[in-house]
Amino acid sequence: MKELRYLDNVATLVLDEEKCIGCSLCTEVCPHAVFEMKQNRASIVDLNACMECGACVNNCPSGAISVSPGVG
Repeated sequence: MKELRYLDNVATLVLDEEKCIGCSLCTEVCPHAVFEMKQNRASIVDLNACMECGACVNNCPSGAISVSPGVG
């Protein structure tokens, strides 16, 4: 979603790919398509589209995602 932008390079979103279990919930709940599944694991494909809403963090069962809402 390249058209949805606020400020580039300020999002605090972090994905620990080693902790990812491949459930794909992050791709389902992210309103800006920040994540994509690659080889059965989540991957951040558009960090600058992240609005730090926390939906991915709240739905990640393995704790692989972190974000500090309101910082970026």
